[in-house]
Order: sequence, then C-alpha cells, then structure tokens
Amino acid sequence: MPPNGDELPKRGFAVDDNGFQAPAADGSGVVVAVSETSDRLQLLAPFDAWDGKNYTGAKLLIKAFGKCTTDHISMAGPWLRFRGHLDNISNNMLIGAVNAFNQEANKVKNQLTGAYEAVPAVARAYKAAGVPSIVVGDQNYGEGSSREHAAMEPRFLGVKAVLVKSFARIHETNLKKQGMLALTFANEADYEKIQENDTINFLDLVDFAPGKPLSIEFAHEDGSKDVILANHTYNDSQIGWFVAGSALNLIAAGKA
Repeated sequence: MPPNGDELPKRGFAVDDNGFQAPAADGSGVVVAVSETSDRLQLLAPFDAWDGKNYTGAKLLIKAFGKCTTDHISMAGPWLRFRGHLDNISNNMLIGAVNAFNQEANKVKNQLTGAYEAVPAVARAYKAAGVPSIVVGDQNYGEGSSREHAAMEPRFLGVKAVLVKSFARIHETNLKKQGMLALTFANEADYEKIQENDTINFLDLVDFAPGKPLSIEFAHEDGSKDVILANHTYNDSQIGWFVAGSALNLIAAGKA
C-alpha cells in the first residue's frame, strides 16, 4: 500500500521565532554600528553627484577583449565574503577581463607611470590622482547573473563611463542606477580605434538628453584624434539618476 499521513500538522505549526523584528517607531536615532577594522562590513557613502561639466582628461582603464561577463567584472567564490565591504570587494574589479592590447587578464597599463599593473590598482591610482577613467568593452558586456557589485565597483573606483559594442540588458540598467554612463558605439568598428595610451574627452555631455548620442574625443599618443559617436538608452528619469550621482541619491533626496 502507498504511504499515507497527514498533509499538514493537525495542531498547526509551532513557531518560536518568526524571524520578524519590528522597526523602531522613530528611526531617526538609530545608529548602525560597524567596526572600522572589519574587512567584511563597511557603511556605504553616497556617490558624488555629477558636477555638470564634460568629463575631460580621462584615461583608458581597460579595453576588454571578447567575452566579459559579470564573473569577469566581479568574480564570485572567495570574494563573496567581502560583499558587504565595497572597498575590499573592489579588489576583484575586472581582474578576469582580457586586455585587448596584450591578451592578458588583470594586466593593464598605468598611464601615470607606464607600468603594467592589476586593474584595480591602476583604477585606484587614477582615482587618487583625480583622473577619471573609462572602460571599453566588446559584445554583450556584463552578461550573466545580475550582480550589483559589477556596477558598484567601477563606480567606486572612479570609472565614469563604460563604452561597449553591446550590453547585457540588466548590467546596462545596473550601471545607470549607480550614476554611470552606459554607452554603446554608434559604429561598432570604432572599437578598433581605441588605443592603449588614449586620453578621453567628452565633448557634449553638458547637453545629455534622451535620444541624443554623445560625442567622445579619443586623443592618441601620436597627436591624432578620433571623435566617436556613442549611443545610449537613458530616459529623463535615468538621466536624473546620473545627475544625482545614483538612483539611491535621488531616492534619499525624496525626488524619485
């Protein structure tokens, strides 16, 4: 005979702890205490709002070659222990991406020193020097699981824009929410024009508007220049995220 029994307990379920803790009636005095020496937890500080000016003098952080998933941008595994500490987990940023200029992972040129270093180290050097940086990528950039860290880490380390042939949709939206520029080449062949020692200037970001491509100047080491058109899919609300510095900034200001 087939087994039989009660589908549900006759006297219901005994639950000593339902897992819910009611919030304080007035949360204005609540302090979230996180140790400054913790390597796993860190309080987040709001990202800076856009200053209303064109990005100029930016450096190329990496020109990623071929497949670049969220795992290439922000690896999982042992790194996940730092997911509550943005500074520490940012040490895995783009370490799996292949540099188009040397076909190696996690080895890019620091234009300030001429040395080849790990991607996060070069990003931190640019950030410390007040130099904005740009990431260039290939097709379907950011495919894979929708990890917020893959967008938060570049934002935290001073990357202003990600310019690619095409995006995985969710990653594109995540970049927008963090107040970054998620852009695609109007002409995919322009990917080949990006050189290792380029300095990058946005020419018309001050006129950022829905449906209006952006013009970006890539100044090469030999003195020549290429002006590249970059498309975007920002609507008015998403441009508001960019202006405020992130979607959370806008929400905090009560304007979302």
